[in-house]
Amino acid sequence: MYHCFRLHRGQDLYEAVEAYVNAHHIAAGAVVSGVGCVSRWRLRDATGVRVRSGEEDVEIVSLMGTVSEHGCHLHASFSRADLTAFGGHLLPGCIVNTTAEIVLAEIPDRVFTRQPDSETGYDELVIAPAGSKETMKDRREQP
Repeated sequence: MYHCFRLHRGQDLYEAVEAYVNAHHIAAGAVVSGVGCVSRWRLRDATGVRVRSGEEDVEIVSLMGTVSEHGCHLHASFSRADLTAFGGHLLPGCIVNTTAEIVLAEIPDRVFTRQPDSETGYDELVIAPAGSKETMKDRREQP
């Protein structure tokens, strides 16, 4: 199943995608396409520590990631007016300028959750069949 929606000027890109996923109870999905532009951007770089941000009109040339009502993990690439590109781990604080067109693919027979991983130090993706005991346990533990 596909979900298609448009975001408008002033919406937070990350928070709006997350809100849509939660409102539609998407247990497992992926961003198929995300294009548009933002006037403010906020990304974490590959160190996993440094957060970079800026206020400038940039095109969204790529939005990708896994989505679930149990947590979203999104990356974005942007392009400046001179066509140089940059990207990283999307954080709240990316504000849509004119529009953002989003297409999500829902994966009906899976549930994505996130659990702490001692090796990486992050909550990492756990994939389970829909309706499994692990899935039901994870859902009960969610606030």
